[in-house]
Amino acid sequence: MCEAVEEDLYAVLGASPSDSIQQLRHRYQQLALQYHPDRLGGGSSSEAESAVKRFLEADAAWRTLSDPSTRRQYDLQRRARELKQNWPVDSTVYLEDMTWEQDERVYTYSCRCGGGFNVSEEEVGEETQRRRQDDEEEETEEEEHSGVVVCCDTCSLSVCVTWSLQGNTQSFECQ
Repeated sequence: MCEAVEEDLYAVLGASPSDSIQQLRHRYQQLALQYHPDRLGGGSSSEAESAVKRFLEADAAWRTLSDPSTRRQYDLQRRARELKQNWPVDSTVYLEDMTWEQDERVYTYSCRCGGGFNVSEEEVGEETQRRRQDDEEEETEEEEHSGVVVCCDTCSLSVCVTWSLQGNTQSFECQ
């Protein structure tokens, strides 16, 4: 069971975190048609076992990613794992320079590899609230800096997304 937790469910489907539910469904259906046990010919038993295993992995990934609640929970766990990897920050991106996607309620920024960096509206709100609480608790005049590190959904590049707190001239920056 631990092995499944470490496996990237998006990679199992051949998808990326920025894919819509329809795109994920399409990728799942392609894999199901290819690897479903009922569709297997008279191949060797090791090939059949491998195909069944692949089908079960795709099915488990789809069950998690098809439900908005479990997908969000998985995405948060995935992001936490990525941030623990201590990848170097390649650049700083200001939130106001990112594109707002109204339908998905997320800020996006294109990566040079063709992938993208995504920060949800909720993440921005949570980080802003956390930062304000920290400032209130510390009650210092000293400027401390923080930021949100976001990994590309396709490659290993990461950026620090920064923004100004409303009513405060202090801005978030990566250290």
